Amino acid sequence: MKTIFDHIEYIKGKPHHIRKKIVFATAGCLTAVVALIWFAGTLSSGTFAIQGSNFAESTGAESSVVTGGASNTGIAGAGAALESDKNAPAHIEIIDSSPATSTKKKAEPTVIPF
Repeated sequence: MKTIFDHIEYIKGKPHHIRKKIVFATAGCLTAVVALIWFAGTLSSGTFAIQGSNFAESTGAESSVVTGGASNTGIAGAGAALESDKNAPAHIEIIDSSPATSTKKKAEPTVIPF
């Protein structure tokens, strides 16, 4: 039985255009295997399921809303996404989080010597 090193030596003896075809075919097959494993995993977990469908119910997928996190900067509409009172109109409250005293330095032009 040939080892992988014997097979690589055999491939090295082939012309360049054949080696190139072998490499791209091997890379394509490995990519397809990884994609199939990923796709099967996401289908079985219900990640792509439409909520309220039979598929979502059969996989046990639950709806969830994630707000906040480690850094909640830049999430202006997170307050409107909360479902605490469904009858209340959606609104956004803007809170100024800059310091009361201005400690900003005046912008100085940057000089880049060449």
